[in-house]
Amino acid sequence: MTARRSRGGGDGGLHWDEQRERWIASVTVGYAPAGKRIVKKASGKTKTEAKAKLKEIIRDYDDGLTTTAHNYTVGDAVRDWLKFGLSGRDEATVTTRTFLANKHVIPALGARKLRELSADDVDRWLADKAKQLSTRSLREVRSVLKRAVERAQARDKVKRNVVLLCEIPKGQEGRPSKSLTFDQAAAVLTAAEETTLHAYVVLSLLLGARTEELRALTWSQVDLDGTPPSIMVWRSVREGGDTKTRKSRRTLAMPRRCVDTLKLHRERQDVARKAAGKSWQDNNLVFASKVGTELDAHNVRRSFRAVLKKAGLNEKEWTPREMRHSFVSLLSDSGIPLENISRLASIFRDLCVVG
Repeated sequence: MTARRSRGGGDGGLHWDEQRERWIASVTVGYAPAGKRIVKKASGKTKTEAKAKLKEIIRDYDDGLTTTAHNYTVGDAVRDWLKFGLSGRDEATVTTRTFLANKHVIPALGARKLRELSADDVDRWLADKAKQLSTRSLREVRSVLKRAVERAQARDKVKRNVVLLCEIPKGQEGRPSKSLTFDQAAAVLTAAEETTLHAYVVLSLLLGARTEELRALTWSQVDLDGTPPSIMVWRSVREGGDTKTRKSRRTLAMPRRCVDTLKLHRERQDVARKAAGKSWQDNNLVFASKVGTELDAHNVRRSFRAVLKKAGLNEKEWTPREMRHSFVSLLSDSGIPLENISRLASIFRDLCVVG
């Protein structure tokens, strides 16, 4: 009888399991803190298949991938990144990335085993998404997958990040930027007069301040009695509290209409503060909720849609962001009659940067 040759140290073991009727491969890949061996196992219908899996386990062990589960999926990696990889990020960023992951990444690639994900898989996925998403959105969904795999790679779940090998295809045309016409701007200003968003709309249209900057504006940054009156646009509700860029920090002189509107707005806010009583949270914000807290983007969009509807415009076609450049576009539009430009100039007189 021929003696059975022993496998070398570190080569693992291979045996036939009568109950499962499969070849079982196993190898020790380390020890737990308590001293117990950590054993990785794999199985195959044939001895050759089991040997191949054993070699793969040993190769992963040699590469440092000692605890990777073979059934760890792309979905597992993405969900892990959403749970732990977005710590400290702005709430809006977390919400957006979670939506993109659950809408575009996990349904398409989530069931794929992470170790088997290939660059071809990612290329096909991006090409399919390019039929419905803009190039910017494609960049964002690719970033979600890239960062999830990057985190998994750092934790020895996968050897390399194949997403880095894939280029972003050209997507659909994004939503074009647009501006209000003279009549539309006048209608919006009129419609906003009796609403809580009145001063917000006036400053957006007359000064071109970004919506995230106005939401962070405090009364200490407003000088209604200066020469000229002005607001200091130095903060925003972006992560970290800074403006979009350092060059975006600026002090804007205000035309008379802005000054009058802000004074009226402050009076209305005093009334709201008294009505709120002990519920009021004094954050010194120019634009705040009924209890003094910071407005979020949803609050502003909802109120702005009501103003647009009152102005006779389709509220689904416009966003608060488009008020920023509407005035400049109006003045530069050669199709606007001279008398209208003159009327606008009287409303927006003294619009300039003073710092």
